[in-house]
Amino acid sequence: MTTKKSLIELANNTTPCDDYDPNSMPVDQARQYIKSFLDPVEHKESINLHKALGRVLAQDIRATHNVPNHDNSAMDGYAFNAGDLNEGLTRLKVTGAIFAGNPLTGSFVKGACVRIMTGAAIPIGADTVIAQERVETLDDSIQFKDIPTRGANVRLTGEDLQAGQVVLNIGHRISPADLGLIASLGIGEVMVYRKLRVSFFSTGDELASIGSTLETGQVYDSNRYTLFGILSRMGVEIQDLGAIPDDPLLLEKTLIKAAESSDVILTSGGVSVGEADYMKQLLQKLGQVLFWKIAMKPGRPLAFGKIGNAHYFGLPGNPVAVMVTFYQFVRQAMLVLMGQPNPAPTPMLNVICTTPIRKLKGRTEFQRGILFASEDGNWEVKTTGNQSSGVLSSMSQANCFIVLNDDIGNVEAGATVKVQLFDGVI
Repeated sequence: MTTKKSLIELANNTTPCDDYDPNSMPVDQARQYIKSFLDPVEHKESINLHKALGRVLAQDIRATHNVPNHDNSAMDGYAFNAGDLNEGLTRLKVTGAIFAGNPLTGSFVKGACVRIMTGAAIPIGADTVIAQERVETLDDSIQFKDIPTRGANVRLTGEDLQAGQVVLNIGHRISPADLGLIASLGIGEVMVYRKLRVSFFSTGDELASIGSTLETGQVYDSNRYTLFGILSRMGVEIQDLGAIPDDPLLLEKTLIKAAESSDVILTSGGVSVGEADYMKQLLQKLGQVLFWKIAMKPGRPLAFGKIGNAHYFGLPGNPVAVMVTFYQFVRQAMLVLMGQPNPAPTPMLNVICTTPIRKLKGRTEFQRGILFASEDGNWEVKTTGNQSSGVLSSMSQANCFIVLNDDIGNVEAGATVKVQLFDGVI
């Protein structure tokens, strides 16, 4: 059994945030450290299936019955016994019709066949279905154009699921397809983990609220709206605590309030080298928090730890860096906290890059890209242009990240690169 590391042990084995670039932590290493320190929610609740989309199962879903629960036809055609054709018959009399939900009335006649519709139960005595397109109809009979194999076009009882079989495992996040699957078993309520509670706020004297007039040196606080959108799509309970100025008493009060009511606290700004020290001092006073410099661009500064029982993520202040660090670190961690022990990594595609990219080796870069279909039908990608972490419009234009690992340098046009789709992230 693996013993979880304490944050102190993590601190002793990681490099703190400082000005010396070679001390920057690799992206994958930071992800592993974060994952080793997460405490998922344990409280369970039973909810109606209509409200279960995006929730994480807290117990296995088992098949309540065989699916299908009877042998049935896979298509519109005629049901018969294949053994009858072995006796030399190629023409069978049609003695009845069966529709889905309405079994055959009376007995199946040996040496004959019945008209059958998709999903209708195979009558006792029949074992094969031939598609209606493969026969000729002659008054009250059919003539076979070819002879199907025994059992053709028949869905067998339990072919999809068998009674008692585990259909969805504990820790599975429910998708739209899962809703239909669970409903097909006649299950109307599911046991799930409670929703993750997330509080977030921005920090800095330079932040102005929407609707106010910008003074010299001020910017509108866009990060809270970005985080609100991301968190809404993840299906968590959200508490927006606003934009907090660089006032140590107000910052401390806000952090305490967030820690008392949340599983996760997210802040933007205040954790970079050279910024006001209020946040760093308060975080170290109120909890166990590490400050890392990640070998990545954008989004180099990252703070991680705990304040009380709440997991804390301190994100950079630049708008693009907030989104990149959330997607690359926070999202996966939150899925674990929601009850998924091993969430699937975001899919990566290998595609041709049509624009050259300047890059230094030694850090991972997440360039904003536009994935598109070329004239010959192949998928290609190009950058959005200016990759500054302050160019928020680049995230709206982009539909993917171009992921360039630390061992990659300059990229020539026409080279193959890895692409991470935005729609695969949330």
